[in-house]
Amino acid sequence: MTRRCVTWILLCALLFGTTGCSLFSSAGPQDALRGFAEALARKDASAAGASTDDQGAATAAITSMLDGMGKDATLKVAVSQPGDDDKTGTLAYSWSFGPNKALTYDATATATQSGDDWRVHWDTKALNPQLQPGMTFQYSDDKNYLTPVTDRDGQPLLTWQTIGVVGLTREHADSAAALADVLRPFDDTITADTIAGQFAATRDDRITVIKLRQDDLATVADQLTRISGVSVVEQGALLTANRDLASPALDGLPALWQKAIDDGAGWSVTLVSTQGPDKGQPTAQLAKTPPVDTPPIRTTLDLRLQSLAQQAVATEARPTVLVAISPSTGGILAAAQNAAANAQGPIAFSGAYPPGSTFKTVTTAAAIQAGLATPDTPEACPGTVTVENRTIPNEDEFDLGTVPLSTAFAKSCNTTMAALADQLPADALPKMARLFGIGVDYVIPGLTTITGSVPNADTPAQKVENGIGQGTVTVSPFGLAVAEASLGHGSTITPTLVVGANTTADTPSQPVPAAVAADLRTMMLQTVSDGTATALQDVPGLGGKTGTAEFGDNTHSHGWFAGIAGDIAFATLVVGGDTSTPAVTVSGDFLRPALAG
Repeated sequence: MTRRCVTWILLCALLFGTTGCSLFSSAGPQDALRGFAEALARKDASAAGASTDDQGAATAAITSMLDGMGKDATLKVAVSQPGDDDKTGTLAYSWSFGPNKALTYDATATATQSGDDWRVHWDTKALNPQLQPGMTFQYSDDKNYLTPVTDRDGQPLLTWQTIGVVGLTREHADSAAALADVLRPFDDTITADTIAGQFAATRDDRITVIKLRQDDLATVADQLTRISGVSVVEQGALLTANRDLASPALDGLPALWQKAIDDGAGWSVTLVSTQGPDKGQPTAQLAKTPPVDTPPIRTTLDLRLQSLAQQAVATEARPTVLVAISPSTGGILAAAQNAAANAQGPIAFSGAYPPGSTFKTVTTAAAIQAGLATPDTPEACPGTVTVENRTIPNEDEFDLGTVPLSTAFAKSCNTTMAALADQLPADALPKMARLFGIGVDYVIPGLTTITGSVPNADTPAQKVENGIGQGTVTVSPFGLAVAEASLGHGSTITPTLVVGANTTADTPSQPVPAAVAADLRTMMLQTVSDGTATALQDVPGLGGKTGTAEFGDNTHSHGWFAGIAGDIAFATLVVGGDTSTPAVTVSGDFLRPALAG
């Protein structure tokens, strides 16, 4: 080794560490080529560029290549010497972008000597034989973004649409008031103060203020261009096909849609222009696998029924929810919440509330199955009844004397149900509730749900309270709708949201004894014809059960109505409704047009 080389190695070690010399020179041409290849494989653009005779141009081109291929891409580069010319090497590139996504090709590079040092002569073709100055690489996942999410009849619920992302630069934060004025028709919560708060919460130079649908953007586009610092970037987004469509049943569908189009995605690697009027335009195709056809994500929802449910709950100021399920299929037909309910979260599927007298369906079923009563059995319905120092009253302590069980059910006699519940075993109500689906844990693709909880009642007082849907019993509106649908089906249903996506349950489906189901359906019809829901006598074939359930300090009650009409099983809840009347009204507003269509 010459004194000059030793001196250079020592200087290099002092300045850059012992590994730094290989970045800038090589003992021979093949060493230079291997150093270049190894730096590329490490995705070290600076090191690869420094091993060439034009570090600036090479580093910029290699950085652009790595950026274009994506951070998740892996790269291997092997060197072979063609023929007798040891100054030239073949670089075998092997890119991987995930399972079954590989791109391989060969490129040629030449080493050149400068004094005692060897470097790779910079040429864009060392990265790819088709690459020229002013071009770079671009990897793309090619997906069927136009795949829609539909209702059960193929009507679109969610579609891929163009939106405008409206942003503001920090430099022009004083434009916040003007921007808020323009955006107020779309979101009246946007103010100069909220925009200032966004800037305060980030160090970014630009914030996103709102995302607008394309038709909304068109109405204010000119105004936005006149506000300093405002930018609008168009991008795609999965949105409801109808801007008025809103349901907690839709919340998990974008994730299922994303998985479906990801699973069917194709991919491509393209060389694109980096300059001039054709910037971003493809110049050569290096690899392409087209996406497979992705069928629409078809749900069990019914767009017409969903719209009717939304209209019905919107008439109430208090938090109001309606869930409808098909007894014949178990498919969720509609799930609607008004604005007050939305403020409390997806309570249609995950809220837990005492069901009140709607739970008498379960209590009555348990009593009939146990042989304690039939619909015609005379039962006492006094104004109050006391069990283990727990006094249970009827509403306003009404007293019917002795009446058939069917009348006590239709008129919602708490005292009758309390007496029957007191005669049942501790586990009778939990077992019957699970047969109806309450307490069953369902895993439904696209949804997070609870059905409710019905613990064992170990004391007489707990039995009577649980028997009238108070005490430790809770249900969600979804769980109560599942119970009604199971009754209509004749066995525990398996609720579903996406066609072809199987629901699992921690409890197998069980049949509802036919005689019990028939008796309950008859008593529910009587509740509408001559009981607590006579306001819905005009709804053909409707059977149901009203309910009020005290909560908190027992000064207020939730209002419920649940039932079956045709192939629609439903549960309606008005949080803090105080009586069942609002829930009955909302249910009627939904059912009348639903059954007329």
